[in-house]
Amino acid sequence: MDHINIGILSIQGDVEENILATRYCFKKLSCVGVVNEINNDTQISKLDGLIIPGGESTTIAKLSTVYQLLKKLQNKINCGMPVFGICAGLILLSKHINDKKIGQTNQIHMDLLDVEVERNHFGRQQNSFESDIEIMLHKMIKTKGIFIRSPSITKIGTNVQILSKLYDNIIAVRQNNIIATSFHPELTRDIVLYEYFISMAQKYHANTQI
Repeated sequence: MDHINIGILSIQGDVEENILATRYCFKKLSCVGVVNEINNDTQISKLDGLIIPGGESTTIAKLSTVYQLLKKLQNKINCGMPVFGICAGLILLSKHINDKKIGQTNQIHMDLLDVEVERNHFGRQQNSFESDIEIMLHKMIKTKGIFIRSPSITKIGTNVQILSKLYDNIIAVRQNNIIATSFHPELTRDIVLYEYFISMAQKYHANTQI
């Protein structure tokens, strides 16, 4: 039976939480799909979508280059594969990265999402918080946002759509086949963003089978 293949970049971070959320989403949508941990470049060609989880963005970037993952993932995403970047994943996807304390950083990144982000915008680990937020997907949806050392998007390019704000801070965006959030949906019971992402992956899969 035909199925979609979702990968979770499993170098570091909330890998298991994203696997569970994706599997639950498959079940809820009655979608035939598999989810795999991605930790080497041989697994990339069969992917219909990729989730880059929250974690430590500099560590994920450094370790990803060891496995030659970033370049091949960049190519696959540039060819239209949907990608969902969460917190550290947002940072890794972005074109421009600053830090709230040290300013401009030189960390390795994928240079795909036309935004400027500020790391640790909402504070360090001890400043973590949860907030009610609204996010525009197919319609405006209310959900929970969990913020843990979260970045903020401070500038966006002309092709970037704002999906959500918190206190005038941009916390979720979409650019074509890329969606990214400052917060951690995998830590809540609400899988609306996973449903949205998987619908993107289903369309990509259908188009690549033609």
